Amino acid sequence: MDSAAQEAQWKRWRCVADLYHACFTGLILTVVTRRGTADAAEFVFRVFRRQQQERFLPGLEKLGLKGLPPAVAAAQYHYLSNWIGGVHVEYMYESDRKAWIRYPVPRWIWKGTAICGVPSEVSRAMLRGWHANNGVALGNLKLGFVCTKQSVDGQDGLEGYYHEYDHPLDIDQRLVFARHLEAPLFDPTAAPALPVANWPKPRLEKAYRNYAMEYVRTAAPVMVQLFGPEDAGYLLHLTGKLIGMQSYDEVALALGGEHGGARECSHLLMSLLTAQDDAAELNESQGGFAISQQSWKLMDEVSDFHPACSRILHGVFEGLAAGCGRHIAVDIATAAGGRPPFLWSIA
Repeated sequence: MDSAAQEAQWKRWRCVADLYHACFTGLILTVVTRRGTADAAEFVFRVFRRQQQERFLPGLEKLGLKGLPPAVAAAQYHYLSNWIGGVHVEYMYESDRKAWIRYPVPRWIWKGTAICGVPSEVSRAMLRGWHANNGVALGNLKLGFVCTKQSVDGQDGLEGYYHEYDHPLDIDQRLVFARHLEAPLFDPTAAPALPVANWPKPRLEKAYRNYAMEYVRTAAPVMVQLFGPEDAGYLLHLTGKLIGMQSYDEVALALGGEHGGARECSHLLMSLLTAQDDAAELNESQGGFAISQQSWKLMDEVSDFHPACSRILHGVFEGLAAGCGRHIAVDIATAAGGRPPFLWSIA
């Protein structure tokens, strides 16, 4: 692949990342507004705990962090893994038993005006789900996280430090708050770096895309398990549609779409499926167009996949169709169990 084609592919991948990033933030805000703060906090806790249990230890291996002191390994993991996903994070080493991380503003997860709709409890739930459990995952119950700032509370970032205490911590001691403290200044020259040989540009670009997609991969089944298929299906579909409508211009610009009818819409949806590495085929049918989607790699090997999970993809497609032109109908038929192949009709 020549450099121009490669750059165009990376542009499409980043478009997918932005779309799924918006979907994940949108899911949280949808739960906040439709079900309330308590349900949203529980949802966020479960999403981040699930990701922590699935990704943290394998991530230490991939990033070459195994063997470091627990506090340092945990902090460097958050710095490097988030950097790959395009999230601004700072890392400050203080000692082998105390290492800081700081997510400066603007916050990636609460992009733009979304931060105004995020209750403090929801941000705390993220820390409870992931940061407070790193010591448990490492088999070191002396490791906890001390949060010193939260951006959703009007402070200039989310920050805190991993601290290895002299004694094992009870569950409610693994995340504590110390708002009277402040992180030291970030020195980029002292921060860890990825081994360049293992992380060439193409791998980084694909990882950037996958980072955002992973949040939706985790969130959809968690929502179904937490709220039940009917309520979760509604929330997933609504969020997907709202994000699809709001993202149409950016998606069309990146994927080469244009306003029009069923033909233009079907080509845009095909481009999106290709950009997220799904196999699909477009055919013109009587009165419209049909897309046969053979794979949905996002949900591959999700052990607790439920057919309701596909409601978010249906919503995104409907939203993009609404942005493409008025009165474009998008319907889906699925195989047994709700998994691909999906047959989309656009008319």
